[in-house]
Amino acid sequence: MGYGGEHPHSFWTRYVWSQDHKVIAIQYTVTALVIGLVGMLLSDLMRLQLGFPGKFAFIDASRYYQFMTMHGMIMVVYLLTALFLGGFGNYLIPLMIGARDMVFPFLNMLSYWFYLLAVLILAASFFVPGGPTGAGWTLYPPQAILPGTPGTEWGIVVMLVSLLVFIAAATMGGLNYVTTVLQARTEGMTLMRMPLTVWGIFTATILALLAFPALFVSGVMMLFDKVLGTSFFMPALVSMGQHLPHQGGSPLLFQHLFWFFGHPEVYIVALPAFGIISDLISVHARKQIFGYKMMVWAIVAIGGLSFVVWAHHMYVSGMHPYFGFFFATTTLIIAVPTALKVYNWTLTLWRGDIHLTVPMLFTVGFISTFLIGGLTGLFLGNVSVDIPLSNTYFVVAHFHMVMGVSPVLAVFGGLYHWFPKVSGRMYDEMLGRAHFWITFVGAYLIFFPMHYLGLLGMPRRYYAYEHYAFIPESAQTLNAFITIVALLVGASQLLFVLNLCWSAVRGREAGGNPWRAASLEWHTPQTPPAHGNWGEQAPVAYRGAYEYGVQDGDSDYVPQGQPPGEIGRAEPARELP
Repeated sequence: MGYGGEHPHSFWTRYVWSQDHKVIAIQYTVTALVIGLVGMLLSDLMRLQLGFPGKFAFIDASRYYQFMTMHGMIMVVYLLTALFLGGFGNYLIPLMIGARDMVFPFLNMLSYWFYLLAVLILAASFFVPGGPTGAGWTLYPPQAILPGTPGTEWGIVVMLVSLLVFIAAATMGGLNYVTTVLQARTEGMTLMRMPLTVWGIFTATILALLAFPALFVSGVMMLFDKVLGTSFFMPALVSMGQHLPHQGGSPLLFQHLFWFFGHPEVYIVALPAFGIISDLISVHARKQIFGYKMMVWAIVAIGGLSFVVWAHHMYVSGMHPYFGFFFATTTLIIAVPTALKVYNWTLTLWRGDIHLTVPMLFTVGFISTFLIGGLTGLFLGNVSVDIPLSNTYFVVAHFHMVMGVSPVLAVFGGLYHWFPKVSGRMYDEMLGRAHFWITFVGAYLIFFPMHYLGLLGMPRRYYAYEHYAFIPESAQTLNAFITIVALLVGASQLLFVLNLCWSAVRGREAGGNPWRAASLEWHTPQTPPAHGNWGEQAPVAYRGAYEYGVQDGDSDYVPQGQPPGEIGRAEPARELP
């Protein structure tokens, strides 16, 4: 296989219009982190209103709902989806399977520029007349396009156009990832020798290619409803005493289309996180992953089942009880392969040689938050429990633990783990540990009390709570506490930015394989890897990626690309950084 486009000859072709998967991955990652910081700032602004209502005059009701909508959409789609697939997927897939580059390098470059365009269009909605849409991140019609909702003139149109461009970018990238995994694996790299990170990203990409079209068509139809006056989702309506021209549309149809995308989206984010966590546990516990084949089939099973659970988000929409029974059952079934993964991670850690490096701290933190968030999800998967809790802060707490905190911890763990390969330098250990402990403890202090607020009946999506007799005064004290912690945790993310920026320039040199990892990406001839990754000779995969705890000679691991006759000559065992 070729090098994936010509060798770059200038600054522009090397760093801007690059077709090298590693440069494109860094472009995706930096763009996603920047827009993610914007999303985090919006959440802090919302918390200021909730914690100290009325104290900040510029946060009125309209702006609050606009901040809420943009925060949700940025974090779920433009940060996490782009970072896991565009960032980790682009960088790791070719290196982990021994390929020179992506199969379609020009398409890969194009996917990033479409993603950047989508982000810029989204950001532009802050500057259009009326500001961004305030319809909530789920964009439910009819209120999303009716007068009275913030941003109904320009904001909703800009949001929908941005989403359509993003889906085009994700489709171009996704076709690349799937084709590269299926067609460009190096000699000996069977599917059952691939690292679990590749399996997670590969399966998530297939989910994206199948689920994003549902969001795409619903976005196009809602644009038509808004701009052309069609009635795909708009029933006959009276607004401000006037009969609107719409008739015959179904708002419920949009909910089904949205959540047919929306629940696989949870696993588009979760499956790459599962893969990354599996790799980090194995490397930093110096132990073979427990039940590799079971882990692979669990990833595939979760991907398949994710398409038959979507309506558990819609129990309060008035669906037939038999449908509720079906979706409650499938929700419980999908918990089984997910629980298997936690079981296998725990048994991998059991009696391992655990090194509590910064990536390992984030890994253990992920298992904790994902387990807690998953258990509360089992409550909400039950119809009779979900209906009274559906519009309370219990859902906010569950969603953020399982879909916010957990994937972000996996992102941080992965970035710290592969940072030495990307930059050739080590991060600052003290800053990394401070970043972990503030983020991990802070996440529990923010979202654990929200479960209690939800059980008190505190409704979500409300701008102000002062005049509700059923909410005790203690809830406001708790809200103020949550806000202070959220501001501190938000500010602490600057430690991460500072650490990466400083270490990329001034950090100590890491060497080619600082973690003594067995998978192929750590055994490139150069660090950071050069264009084409492998020089003249592509690697050969002789075994799986998890040969740890194999005490042969002076080493406790066997590299995936080391010929059988050379076992025992690997790098000697030593303390991890």
